[in-house]
Amino acid sequence: MVDLYLVTSMISSLLLSCLILRGAYSLWWRPKMMEKMMRSQGLMGRPYKFLLGDVKEFGQSIIDARSKPMELHHRIIPRTLPFAFQLIQSLGNMCFYWVFTSPKIIIRDPELIKEVLTNKCGQFRQLPLAPSLRLTGGVSLLDGDEWAQHRSIINPAFHQNKLKEMVPEFCTSCSDMIERWRNLVSHRGSVELDVWIELKNMTADVISRTAFGSSYNEGRRIFELQEEQLELVMLAHKLPHIPGFRFMPTKDNLRRDQVDKEIKIMLRELIQKKEQAMKLGKCECKDLLGLMLKSSRQAQTNTNGTNKIGLTIDEVIEECKLFYFAGHETTSVLLTWTMVLLSMHPIWKNRAREEVREICAREMPNYESIGQLKIVNMILHEALRLYPPVAAQYRHLYNETKLGKYTLPGGVDLILPTIFIHHDINVWGEDAEEFKPERFSDGVLKATNNQFAFFPFGWGQRICVGQNFALMEAKIALAMILQHFSFELSPSYKHSPFSFITVQPQHGAPLILHQL
Repeated sequence: MVDLYLVTSMISSLLLSCLILRGAYSLWWRPKMMEKMMRSQGLMGRPYKFLLGDVKEFGQSIIDARSKPMELHHRIIPRTLPFAFQLIQSLGNMCFYWVFTSPKIIIRDPELIKEVLTNKCGQFRQLPLAPSLRLTGGVSLLDGDEWAQHRSIINPAFHQNKLKEMVPEFCTSCSDMIERWRNLVSHRGSVELDVWIELKNMTADVISRTAFGSSYNEGRRIFELQEEQLELVMLAHKLPHIPGFRFMPTKDNLRRDQVDKEIKIMLRELIQKKEQAMKLGKCECKDLLGLMLKSSRQAQTNTNGTNKIGLTIDEVIEECKLFYFAGHETTSVLLTWTMVLLSMHPIWKNRAREEVREICAREMPNYESIGQLKIVNMILHEALRLYPPVAAQYRHLYNETKLGKYTLPGGVDLILPTIFIHHDINVWGEDAEEFKPERFSDGVLKATNNQFAFFPFGWGQRICVGQNFALMEAKIALAMILQHFSFELSPSYKHSPFSFITVQPQHGAPLILHQL
C-alpha cells in the first residue's frame, strides 16, 4: 500500500510539474522568445505583459474613441482603428502589440500588404477560430484545396452573365423600399428615416432573392438571429482564451449555441424546400443555392473516399450562413456611407441625379444603363476609399515565414489596415481625407498612379467573390433613390463611424427624405 501511495504521489507530482512547465512555456517563455525574435530584426512593439498583454489598453482605446461623435469630416481612422492608429503614430509603419499571449503585427507598408494578400508562398492563412466562436463558416475561413473547391463551385453564380439576370431582382427589392418610403413621405411631406436600417433590410432581401430564391420576409428570422449571434461572438472574443471555456454552460455560451442551432435548422428547411423544387423541375440551378445543391448531389453520388467533387449539405449550410451575412452587410454599409457623403456634399448629389435623369429618365435602371453611370461609379469608388466596408484584413502564420526583409515567427497574426492605405497622403495627396470623386474619373489605376492603394474587397486570389454583385446592386439602388428622393442629414445625425466587423454608423444614419 505504501509503495502504491508513493507511486501515485510521484505520478501526480510529475503531471503537476508538466502542467506547470507547459503553462510557463505558453504564458511566458514562448511569447518572450517571439518578442526577442521580432525586436532583433528592428521591429518595434509593445513589451509583452504576462497573460493579458495589451488587452486592457486596446479595450480602453475603443471605449474612448466611441465615447462621443466626431465632427463632420472624413478623418475617421482614429475612431475606427484607434489602437492601431496610436501604435503606428508612435512606433512606425510595422509594429506589434499583444492580445493575451498572441502577438499582432500591424503592417502599413502597401507592398508588404500586397505580398501577404497575394500569398504566393501559401503561408498567410485565415485566422484560426474555434467553431463555436465563428459567426459564419464557408469559403471565407477555408484555405488550400478545400478553399479552391468551394470557390470553384461558387464562382459561376457571380459571373457577369448571371449578374445581368439578377438586375430585375435588384430592382424589385429596391422598388419595394422606394414604395414604402414614398408612402411615408406622402403623408408628411418629408420623413426622417434611419437609412442604415432601411438599407440593411433592402440588401438582405436582395441576397435572399438572388442567392437563395426566397425573400427577406422568409429569411427575416435568420437575419435577426445572425445579428444576435454577432453580438455574442464579439463578446466571447473579448474574453481571455481559456481552454475548454467555450464548452462551459454559461448563459452566453448556451445562447450562442442555441442561436447557431436555430440558424442551421432554418437553413436546412430552406435547403430541403429548394431540393424538392429542383426534383420536381419547378426551379433551375441558376442561383447560388441551386449551384451548391447541384454540387452536393454530385458529392453524394461519389462515395469513393477522398475523391469528393462537391459540397456536403453541412458545407452548403455554412456557405449559406456566410452569404446571408456578408452578402448584404457589405452593400448596406457602402450605400449608407454613400448617402451620408452625398448629404454632406450636395453638389455631387445633384451631379449624380442629373446623370441618372439623363441616362435612365424615370425608367427603372437596367444592365445597359447602369454601365453608363460614370459619376455614380466615381462616387461609389470614393465612398469605398474613405469608408471601406472592412477597416482591416487579417492573416495568421502557422510557421516561421519570410515577409520582405523580416522573418516572422509562427503563431503571429497580421493586421492589414485597408483604411490606412486608402487614406495615405503619399498615394492620394494632401487631400486624401477629403471627398473628391473626380479622383476616379479615369479609373482606379489612374487614381492610384498604378500603385497598390485601393482594395476595398481584398486582393489576389481571395478577392471577394461578390464584389461585382455588390457594386451593381449599389449602382441600381443609388440610381433609384436619386430618381425619387432628395435627402439631407437629419439634425439628430451623429457622425460616428466605428469598426464592428464592418465600418458602421454607431448611432445609425438618420436622414430627412423629400419626394421629388
